[in-house]
Amino acid sequence: MDLNYTAEEMAFREEVRAFLKAKLPPEIAAKVASATQLSKADYDLWHLALAEQGYLSGPWPKKFGGQEWSAVQKHIFEEECALAHAPRIVPFGVAMLAPVLQAFGSKEQQDYYLPRILSGEDWWCQGYSEPGAGSDLASLKTRAVREGDHYIVNGQKTWTTLGQYANKIFCLVRTGTEGKPQEGISFLLIDMETPGIEVRPIILIDGEHEVNEVWFTDVKVPVENLVGKENEGWTYAKYLLTHERTGIAGVGGTNAGLQALKRLAHSEMQHGRPLIEDPLFAARLARFEIELMAMATFNLRTVAGADAGKAPGAESSMLKIKGSIMRQQINDLARRAVGPWAMPFVSEQMEGNLYHPGPDYSAKASNVYLNNRKISIYGGSNEVQRGIITKAILGL
Repeated sequence: MDLNYTAEEMAFREEVRAFLKAKLPPEIAAKVASATQLSKADYDLWHLALAEQGYLSGPWPKKFGGQEWSAVQKHIFEEECALAHAPRIVPFGVAMLAPVLQAFGSKEQQDYYLPRILSGEDWWCQGYSEPGAGSDLASLKTRAVREGDHYIVNGQKTWTTLGQYANKIFCLVRTGTEGKPQEGISFLLIDMETPGIEVRPIILIDGEHEVNEVWFTDVKVPVENLVGKENEGWTYAKYLLTHERTGIAGVGGTNAGLQALKRLAHSEMQHGRPLIEDPLFAARLARFEIELMAMATFNLRTVAGADAGKAPGAESSMLKIKGSIMRQQINDLARRAVGPWAMPFVSEQMEGNLYHPGPDYSAKASNVYLNNRKISIYGGSNEVQRGIITKAILGL
């Protein structure tokens, strides 16, 4: 996607490409390309490779060990990783908790947790959503009652992505009941190995174990694990969510999906000719590419604001809506392109060398499509994002 890069930016792109060629294990890239679920070992291996290169903390401020990448550098890195079929960087520690600690954490928390995020010693998951508090997060009921130098936590979190691998969880908990619901929420860092924590798997519609529910029963959390001030966690939660929602736009991954679909459309035949020659399909593909270029430009503009140290505002909600819609659209186009070969199959039957009645690229087309229906819900549903835009930008 040509966005008129400078010579320095093109040199950075070549640097990233060389790194990916040298350090991305082919077997892991093959898993990503075929939408096969990665193991914890796969994620850990790639995490360490990025950390050693300094890419894991590329967007971080230099005072915290980062390289202060520009918005364009971050865009280039994510685009090249997606095109090379590199695993996504698990965002919870690097891209979500780290900015919160850098902005609101104590010096002790920054010195202790940030290096452990980069080294992989801590694998973080997110404890936000609850069975009755997803899009309406302020209604959360998980309680933390202070007793001396500890909080006692009781409650439940759900949709905890990759929580089966995590040894740490950052949680929103209710510490006060006065005033508005948002005013009684605090932000806690919790060790997953603490007695009283139970992780239960949730199997998704595509058959994969990706998310979990986490139960807390009289879990003791040291007071020093409170981030910022008690009852002000809603402020930190919103700051984190703006970073999460901007990332959900997934421009790099969507572009990679577009390039894969173009290749498929040249090889997949329909009525005796390549699918790419079908006028209706070609028009859909062209329209999608135009919208993707527009979103990429807007994404760069939005992330550029973060270069000055401010979190994105309602713009991140706009990106979240458009990005999730476009990621679902490219999945739908891919599923339609392979036709009957895209019938869904039980994920357990797709592993190893078991027979699949169709070309390799069609094996998980429906699984990916079904799994990514969730994108318009997590990180704050698209309906909620439209409400934010209406209030913040239109003043209604």
